[in-house]
Amino acid sequence: MTTASQTLAQYATGLKYEQIPTEVVERAKDCLIDTVAACVLGAQMPWTQTVIEYAKRNSAPGESNVLGTPIKVRAPFACLCNGAAAHAFELDALCEPSVGMHPSAALGVPGLAVAQGRKKSGKELIEAFVAGFEILYRIGQATHHSPEKLGFHAPGVMGVYGVSCVVAKLFNESAEQMANAFGIAGSMSSGLMEFSRSGGLVKRLHLGRAAEGGFLAAALARDGYTGPAEVLEGKYGSLNTFCRDAEPERMNKDLGVVWHTMKTKFKRFACHANAQVPVSLVIDLKAKHGITGDDVARIELAVNEKSLSHHNIPEPADLAMAQYSVPFSTALALFFDPTDPWVFCDKNVNDPRIRALSKSATLEPMPSATSQVGMATRITLHLKNGKTVSLEGDNFKGTPSMPLSRGELLEKFLKLTAHRERPKAERLFSQLADAENIKDMSALDFAL
Repeated sequence: MTTASQTLAQYATGLKYEQIPTEVVERAKDCLIDTVAACVLGAQMPWTQTVIEYAKRNSAPGESNVLGTPIKVRAPFACLCNGAAAHAFELDALCEPSVGMHPSAALGVPGLAVAQGRKKSGKELIEAFVAGFEILYRIGQATHHSPEKLGFHAPGVMGVYGVSCVVAKLFNESAEQMANAFGIAGSMSSGLMEFSRSGGLVKRLHLGRAAEGGFLAAALARDGYTGPAEVLEGKYGSLNTFCRDAEPERMNKDLGVVWHTMKTKFKRFACHANAQVPVSLVIDLKAKHGITGDDVARIELAVNEKSLSHHNIPEPADLAMAQYSVPFSTALALFFDPTDPWVFCDKNVNDPRIRALSKSATLEPMPSATSQVGMATRITLHLKNGKTVSLEGDNFKGTPSMPLSRGELLEKFLKLTAHRERPKAERLFSQLADAENIKDMSALDFAL
């Protein structure tokens, strides 16, 4: 019997750059660009600096950049640091329809680390990235979003599979070795959702741990270590341990026919995905009616199930929870320009005007949000003059149906790298946009 991990490994090891449609290559490059930008900004956050200092103390000299810094460490430590940096400020990309994963960051981080260390070409990096994305998305589909209902953070517990695929492919492993990497990766899964209730910085670490664990799994498999063949669908495998009512057959569906890489959605605001539509609606209401937060008495939001269960945090205890909070992110956008990542800061978390408006917000189910994470949202602002204004939407700029142009992606890239030299940032952007013609990824200046 061929197991799911064996089928996925056979697909991934057999995928060649020439088989990937042009539009998928372009989207993969967008993902790498967006991930680098998120890492460059994220690397300067104090909580990421803690992780970077840990890596500096414990890593031997290496060839892989801590992105956005001159620091070079061994690839496993670069995976840890850059994974933490990518997810450090809620700016990394997701998917639409959502499967609870952050493939762009989860796969771009280890891909770049290994590509630098092993002097791989841009084509080889894109090939590995797409293979990992196609696999990770399908595993996410099979989970039906159930890990987070049970208290497990999906990017941490499932991300290791995509990472181990990317790393194993860049290591030129056989299908048997990659299947063993998956088997090992299943025991590297970690990440609890308690941060959404009690706070703490640990959410920002989960992608770093997934990248580090997936790298370890692929490295051990390369050297002959083995893992269980039914690590995904087995009685005690991931889909039965971290999930409920999973659908294993979705993992192998339409491999090489449907390209889920095209389902990437990019954020413009430094807050959770479930806040992106509400914040976008706020921008439109401000422009249409000429209002600010000082004009608003209270907020009503009709949202999806997950926003009600995980993101209804009217009084966030810290910045991490504020960025995770739909009420707070909505209130913040009424006072400031949310496309500026720096408005998400401790000062504004403690601003009594924003906190009062966030606390005023009431959330209810949105009937047309047809899934747990459907984006349909209705916002109603009750103004201090007695009037109300309302708007509905189910999309935001950056999704597959409203994609960012390469120019708009450059605008975001330059905002997130504004603390570095602009000519160097523009040069790196251009190189990543032309990655298929880069012969050696280690030649790029990721330090900026």
